[in-house]
Amino acid sequence: INGDTKMNLFEIILLLIIILGILAIIYATIYNNLVSYKLKIEKAEGIIDESLRQKYDIIAKLNIAIKKVVTKKDYLKEYIDLKDKRITNYDLDRKLTEAYNIILEVKNDHEELNTKEFNKDLKEIDKINETLTSCKTYFNNNTSELNKLIRKVPTNIVAKIHGYKIKPFFDGKNMQDA
Repeated sequence: INGDTKMNLFEIILLLIIILGILAIIYATIYNNLVSYKLKIEKAEGIIDESLRQKYDIIAKLNIAIKKVVTKKDYLKEYIDLKDKRITNYDLDRKLTEAYNIILEVKNDHEELNTKEFNKDLKEIDKINETLTSCKTYFNNNTSELNKLIRKVPTNIVAKIHGYKIKPFFDGKNMQDA
C-alpha cells in the first residue's frame, strides 16, 4: 500500500468518524427535546392530579356542611362516590366541576350555608380552578408541541425508537379528531 492509499483510508475513516459524531449530536439533541416536552407534560399532570385531589377533599368537606343543613337530600352522593371509581383526570375534573356548580346552587337556596368557613372553602376551590386552568393549558400546549415533533422527520424516527406516541390533550381528544 502506497502513501496516497494510506492517506485516503485515513481521510475516509476520519470523515466517517466526523459524520457519526454529527449524527450522534443530532440524535442526542432530538432525544433531549422529546424528553423535555415529556417532563413538562408529566409535571403538569402531577400538579393537575394534586389539584384535583385537593378540590375533591374540599368538596367532600362542603358536602358535610350541606348535609347538616339539608337533611332530606344528598346532592353530592354521586360525586363523593367518585373516589371508589377509576376514572381519568379529565372525567374527574368534569365531575368535580359539576359538583361545585351544585354546591353553588344549594348555597344560593340555603342562606344558612353562607358562613365564613363555607365561603373560605369556595374561594379555595376558585384558586384551585385557576391552577387547573393554567396547568391544563400548559399541558395541552406542550402536548401539541410534542405531537408535532413526533410527526416530523427525523424526530419521528427517534420517537419511534424510544416508544413515544401521539398523546391526547387533557380533554381526551387527539390531533386526529375531526
